[in-house]
Amino acid sequence: MLLTIALLAVALFLVYSFYHNSYTYWARKGVPHERPFPLIGNMMGIGSKYHFRDINQRIYDKFKGKAPFAGMFMFFKRTAMITDLDLIKQVLIKDFNHFQDRGLFNNTRDDPLTGHLLTLEGDEWRSMRQKLTPVFTSGKIKHMSGVVVEVGQRLADAMDKAVEAAKVEDGDVEIKDLCARFTTDVIGSCAFGLECHSLQDPKAEFRKKGRIIFEKPRHTMLVQSFIFTNAKLAKKLRMKVLRDDLTKFFMSAVKNTVDYRLKNGIKRNDFMDLLIELRAEDQEAAKKGQGIDLSQGLTLEQMAAQAFVFFLAGFETSSSTMAFCLYELALQPDIQQRVREEIGSVLGGGEIIYDALAEMTYLDQVLAETLRKHPIVAQLLRQTNQSYKVPNTELIIEKGTTVIIPIHNIHHDADLYPEPERFDPSRFDPEEVKARHPFSYLPFGDGPRNCIGLRFGKMQAKIGIVSLLQRFKFGVSKSTQVPLTLDTRSPFLSTKHGVHLKVERI
Repeated sequence: MLLTIALLAVALFLVYSFYHNSYTYWARKGVPHERPFPLIGNMMGIGSKYHFRDINQRIYDKFKGKAPFAGMFMFFKRTAMITDLDLIKQVLIKDFNHFQDRGLFNNTRDDPLTGHLLTLEGDEWRSMRQKLTPVFTSGKIKHMSGVVVEVGQRLADAMDKAVEAAKVEDGDVEIKDLCARFTTDVIGSCAFGLECHSLQDPKAEFRKKGRIIFEKPRHTMLVQSFIFTNAKLAKKLRMKVLRDDLTKFFMSAVKNTVDYRLKNGIKRNDFMDLLIELRAEDQEAAKKGQGIDLSQGLTLEQMAAQAFVFFLAGFETSSSTMAFCLYELALQPDIQQRVREEIGSVLGGGEIIYDALAEMTYLDQVLAETLRKHPIVAQLLRQTNQSYKVPNTELIIEKGTTVIIPIHNIHHDADLYPEPERFDPSRFDPEEVKARHPFSYLPFGDGPRNCIGLRFGKMQAKIGIVSLLQRFKFGVSKSTQVPLTLDTRSPFLSTKHGVHLKVERI
C-alpha cells in the first residue's frame, strides 16, 4: 500500500513538474505571453467556438507592438507568434536557414499520402521542391491553361443549368459547390490526367472524395488540432490524418494512370508526366531508403502523395477564393460591372487566352483584395531548427520552437488596412502597394518555401471568374448571408452554409 502511494506521489510530481516547466517557459524567458490552461495551452474552444484565426486574433491584439513576438502554447507546444513585419521578413527570407521546416505532421509509414511537399523537411523538402519546380513555370502553366479554359466553358454551362433550376428559388444558387466542382475537374485533369465530370455530375467520384476530406475527416477538430500542433508525438503514436478509403482511392488513381500511360506510351506534358519522369527504375532500392532518395527517383507512394497535395491545395483554395470573390462582387455591383467591362475590353468578345489574363489589371486587384480580406490559410507555420537571436533584441527563439505568422490577423490590421472589413480593390493600386510594408500581404507566404503553385492557382481562379462574369450577373438573394458565417472546424477559411447568391443571365 505504501509503495503504491509512493509511486502515485512520484507520478503526480513528475506530471506537475512537466506541466510547470512547460507552461512557465515564456515567463522564464521574459517574453510577453498569454497564460495557458492545463493540457490545452491557449487552444481553449478550438474547433467548437473558435478557429485558429480567432485565437490568433486575441493574442495578436494583446501583444502587437509590445515585443517582436508573443509567446503562446498550442497544447504543450511552445509557440512564438510574430507580430513584427520586419521580423517576418527575417524569418521567411533573410534567415530562412533557421526556419526551413514547417513542423507539420507526416507519417509516410502509416499514412503515405502525408509525405508531400507541404510537410517534407530538410534535404527531402529541398530535393522535392527542386524537382517539382519545373512543372509550375510560366510555360507549363500557359500550356495547361487551355485545359482550364475548356473546363471554364463547362463551368458556365453548369451555371446556366443551375440558374434554370433556381428560378423557383428567386435565382438563388449555391456558388461554392459549383466552384469546387470546377476546380476538381481542372486539378483532376492536370494532376491525374483524368476527366472527373464533376460539373456534369455533382456526385462524381473525385468530387465526393474531395468533399469527404473536409466534411468527414478521420478525427474531430480537437484531435486534428492535437496532431497539427504535436506532429512528432503524433507520428510516434502512429496516428493518421487521412481516412483509409481516401488513401486507397488516390493511390489507385495514381497507379492506374501511371500504368496506363507507360503501357500505351501516352504523354500529356502535365504534372503526372513529370512524376513519371522522376520515378525510379530501381524502385526496390528507393523503398529501402529512410527518406526520399531522389537519386533513385520516386516510389509510387511518393508520387501519389505529390499528386494528392496538388489536388488538395489546388481545388479547395482556388474554389474558395472564387466563391469569396463572387460574393464580394455581388455586394458591390459597381465593382462587378467594372471588372466585366475590363474583361470585355481585353477579350473583345473573343475566347479567353492565357496572355490576356495579364492585361486584366483591375481583376488582379479584385483578386488580391479578395485574398486580403479572405486569406484561405489563416497562418504560416515554421519550426526553428537552430536557436535564433532576434535582431536588435536579447530575445532568443530556441531550437524546436514553432513559429506562427498570423496572416489573417495581419490582413485585418486596421493600422495596415483602414476599415479592414470593407472590400476595396483600390488598396492594390500600385502606389498603395508601394506605400505599405511588403510583408503586410502574405496570402501565398513568401521566400523559398512560398506556395509553389501560386501562379497556377491564380490562373485557375481568374479563368473561372472570367468565364462566369461574361455570361452572368451576381447579386444578393434571400439566402445570402451578410456577413458570412465561417466554419470553425475547417483547416482553411470556409463558410459554414456555403455561399448563396442570386444569379441572372446577361
